[in-house]
Amino acid sequence: MASTAMERLNLSEYQMKVLEDNFKKVSKHPDGTTLLLIAAECGLSEEETQKWFKIRNAQWRQAEGLPAELGSVLD
Repeated sequence: MASTAMERLNLSEYQMKVLEDNFKKVSKHPDGTTLLLIAAECGLSEEETQKWFKIRNAQWRQAEGLPAELGSVLD
């Protein structure tokens, strides 16, 4: 399901690289300002960027053996 949702965003290789780099090096949960800067760098809307991070976080949690939705345990 998550990969299908990710594919629907129809991102370029450059956009994916910027998003992945920020996810790995900056924050899995960027604040509003950071999200806005990432969106601007990618040429995406803030909503699209936020959606990507939500999907990517769910994938990361599942890979770590955690529930897909954020619960009481912070990652």
